[in-house]
Amino acid sequence: MTVHQQPKAPMPAGQRVTDPGASQGARRATEDAPGSPHQDPRPGTDSEVIAHAKRRNIPPAQKRRILEEADRCTKPGEIGALMRREGIYSSALSTWRRQREAGDLAALTPQKRGPKTDPHRAEAAHVAALTRERDQLKVRLDKALLVIDVQKKLAALLGNSIDGTESS
Repeated sequence: MTVHQQPKAPMPAGQRVTDPGASQGARRATEDAPGSPHQDPRPGTDSEVIAHAKRRNIPPAQKRRILEEADRCTKPGEIGALMRREGIYSSALSTWRRQREAGDLAALTPQKRGPKTDPHRAEAAHVAALTRERDQLKVRLDKALLVIDVQKKLAALLGNSIDGTESS
C-alpha cells in the first residue's frame, strides 16, 4: 500500500487553527505550542539573568543621616517615601532607632565577626612576651659584662689602665 504525500501549503495568518488539539503534531514539530518556551534565534547568547543575593553594608554615617531625615519627616507618607528612596525596610529603621536610643556608640559600626578575644588570655600572652624579652636582655647583659671583664684583664696584662691613667 502506497501513501501519496502532497506538499503542504502555508496557511495565511488569519486562518490559523486555535484549537489546541487540532494541530498538536504540527505545533510540536515547529515548536509553536503556546506552552513551549521561546528560543532565541541567536545561538550562544544567554539572556537569563541570575540574581545573586548580596547583603547590603550601610556605613554608620549613612545610617545616622537616614535617621536624621526620618526624624525631620512630619507629613504622612514622607517616611515611606524616604524608605523607598533609600531602599531600606521599616524594621531596619526601627532597629537603628532602638540602638541610637540605647546609647550604643558601637551599634552603628560594623561588628567584628568570629570568636571574641579573652582579656585574661590576652594579658597572659602579653606577660609571656615580656618575660621572653626580659630573659633575652639578661643573656645580652651577661655577654656584655663578660666582654667588659675580658677587656679589663687584657688591659691589666698589657699594663694599660681602662680609665685612662697608667698603672706603675
